Amino acid sequence: MKNYHFEYGRGAVELPLEEAGVLAELKGNEIPPIEDIKKALYASLNNAIDAPPLRGYAKKGDKLALVVSDMSRFWMRQDLVIPHLITYLNEECGVPDEDIVIVIANGTHIGGPEEELRQLVTAEIYDRVQVVNHDCLAEDLVYLGTTSRGTRVSINPYVATRKVICVGAATQHVMAGFGGGRKSILPGVASMEAIRQNHAHSLDPLAPRSNPLIGVGVLPGNPLNEDMCEAAAMVPELFIINLVMNAEMKLAYLFSGHWLHAWQRACDAAERIYEVPIAEKADVVITSCGGYPKDMSLYQGSKVIDNVESALKPGGTLVLLMQCCEGGGAAEYFDWLKPLKEGTLDATLRERFTIPGYIFYLNCEQAQRYRIVMLSDIAKQDVAAMGMTAYDNTEDLMAALDLDGKSIYVIPNGSTVIPKLASRA
Repeated sequence: MKNYHFEYGRGAVELPLEEAGVLAELKGNEIPPIEDIKKALYASLNNAIDAPPLRGYAKKGDKLALVVSDMSRFWMRQDLVIPHLITYLNEECGVPDEDIVIVIANGTHIGGPEEELRQLVTAEIYDRVQVVNHDCLAEDLVYLGTTSRGTRVSINPYVATRKVICVGAATQHVMAGFGGGRKSILPGVASMEAIRQNHAHSLDPLAPRSNPLIGVGVLPGNPLNEDMCEAAAMVPELFIINLVMNAEMKLAYLFSGHWLHAWQRACDAAERIYEVPIAEKADVVITSCGGYPKDMSLYQGSKVIDNVESALKPGGTLVLLMQCCEGGGAAEYFDWLKPLKEGTLDATLRERFTIPGYIFYLNCEQAQRYRIVMLSDIAKQDVAAMGMTAYDNTEDLMAALDLDGKSIYVIPNGSTVIPKLASRA
């Protein structure tokens, strides 16, 4: 018997498992963290990929919009990068604080309070540089154009009228293939209309299911990704800084420069870190999200299912250690229980598509493919309606699991592991 350790909320839990049944404990590939972030950032900015150095892009007299991610993505720890970036803009580019505005890329999320903004950009920078929350429902958003798929792209006025520098993190994403890069524009600082039009491609236009063209790590042919790229290309002056975290969620790579090419390099690096070969699928996968903020809600934390389900046999058991201190997360996430219970979930979502609605829809699909059991503070009756079972203590959870004779993968941090079945010759 061995105790396996999992991050859980702001703490941790341990589960005792018979080692004989554990095929492997899967972790991301080891990449050392950057030791001197300022030095690495400056090198990245001065050797930009397919773009001028940042000091050649941003110059004295320019008005800049610096786009950074919101608290749901604080795991990327942009607060360790932003102060150095502001110093670079001041000293290397000659751009003073008063000519910079930091726009928080909230997407459809509600902007956080001052305390949260201070954490995102650091208190020192918050007191020096203007920081604003993007509001996807604001009336002053600026229309840039319409994509070939019909998405009307309107974005934050600061981003539409200034030179733009985006800071994001590249990691696998079930809908867009990878996060980061162009996502800082759409959905990051786009209108609710544009976000809904783009994300509606998550549904198969021909059948009541998710679109088979999307998926974790899928970029070519992915309609969400391609639509997002068209939107980003509409921003006339765009420079992107891409962060890549290692399996311990420490900054490992920085790729700066052209909004598309630098981001593609970051995606390649993320694949090298997170993709882990497996020889076979297992009966059981036990995983956590790596703790807070990734497991702050089911809406955010369920992304781990997308990552690890490739290691699970059809009909297998997925054990999620996910605190969900904010419950479902987005206010409307559990509002979709009503059409689910009425048997109209697919039709209703197509009629009035929302992102929380689709994540709910996807989670219900996943609960049909597997037995999903959770250790969580979430309301048991709500997830029960979706086909999941939640327990609020490890004793009841372990008692409910039938692990005798079952093959198991332990994945301590499913946010940083993409199991990949080795091909057989």
